[in-house]
Amino acid sequence: MIQWLLDRLPDQKVEGHLLIDEGEEVIDLVRHHPIVYWRAVVEAVGTVLLWLIAIFGPIDLGWLFILAGVGLLCHALWLVLREHRDLFVVTNMRVFRVNGVFSVRTATMPISRILDITVEKPLLGRILGYGHFVFESAAQEQGLRNIRYIGDPDQRDLTIQRVVQRSGFRGPRRPQNGT
Repeated sequence: MIQWLLDRLPDQKVEGHLLIDEGEEVIDLVRHHPIVYWRAVVEAVGTVLLWLIAIFGPIDLGWLFILAGVGLLCHALWLVLREHRDLFVVTNMRVFRVNGVFSVRTATMPISRILDITVEKPLLGRILGYGHFVFESAAQEQGLRNIRYIGDPDQRDLTIQRVVQRSGFRGPRRPQNGT
């Protein structure tokens, strides 16, 4: 049910950020792990509780609980939109992140500038299958330093490592099958 609703939300338009003339292709488009929606779900449940209090509670204060519920529901919807529109994209030339609901922010790092990637997997992340990336590059303060709540982080890390290796920035590839 929740996935059905998420599929109807507007997406970031990643195609507009690609250098198609230069042959740039999307290798991996990464959304946050579903764990990022837990707070919005808690707030939606809180909205229902506030509305139940408005119905069955003190009649003089019913309007207050209804307004508080509307405010809490609007905040929950904002959280869902914010997380849904936060995308991390790996292409054959660079990695970039596009996020924002009303104003959009794009942070880009060429593949050649990636010096190191640290994959952090907290205990809950190991159980549920998410982790966090910390990118190290020559410019430490950047929009791509921390990418949090990435599903299947080990596979995503391997994908990025393959792209970096294929681009030729980490030395020559070793021949396969003895050739």
